[in-house]
Amino acid sequence: MLGRTNERIGLFFGSFNPIHLGHLIIANYILENTDLNKIWFIVSPQNPLKNTNDLLDDTIRLKLVRLAIKNNNKFKASDIEFKLSKPSYTINTLKYLKSKHKTKDFVLIVGEDNLDSFEKWKDYREILNDYELYVYPRTNSKANKNLNFQNIHKINAPLIEISSTYIRENIKLNKSIRYLLPEVVRKEIEKNNYYCNSQD
Repeated sequence: MLGRTNERIGLFFGSFNPIHLGHLIIANYILENTDLNKIWFIVSPQNPLKNTNDLLDDTIRLKLVRLAIKNNNKFKASDIEFKLSKPSYTINTLKYLKSKHKTKDFVLIVGEDNLDSFEKWKDYREILNDYELYVYPRTNSKANKNLNFQNIHKINAPLIEISSTYIRENIKLNKSIRYLLPEVVRKEIEKNNYYCNSQD
């Protein structure tokens, strides 16, 4: 169709360890209140330089994301970073996706706290110049000068206090995680005893 613009895809990067309702609430809010057509959840692989005792295997975390979003055709789980060279740099993933999907425009979805250390990201200026960023609020984020950059758009999504860390701690303490994540994800975690034996 003449004049049709590219499909706009939001890229929501994260370890999703595990994915929870906070992630889904934010993603759905951004989808419903911006010009994005779809959101892809980019599951980040293990970083060999970090303590990963609490990090589930890449493929398990990907499976949990797929379970969480299976009934939403505007959400997609992606393992693209599993296939790229390590460590995973966002700029490399963005360039790779753009080379493979020339009819799509990619928008980076990040928490406001990520902007506090954004200047430490590889080629962060190139990201700011070449890609739009949709930034959602996070508790204890500092006022950031990057928010004034023309490609950064602050999204007034709900401030969600649920965290994957809190969920993992509850599991270790044998406390309920009901209502913190989708039921299908909760059941999968409990059936397989995920996070029960991890150490801090």
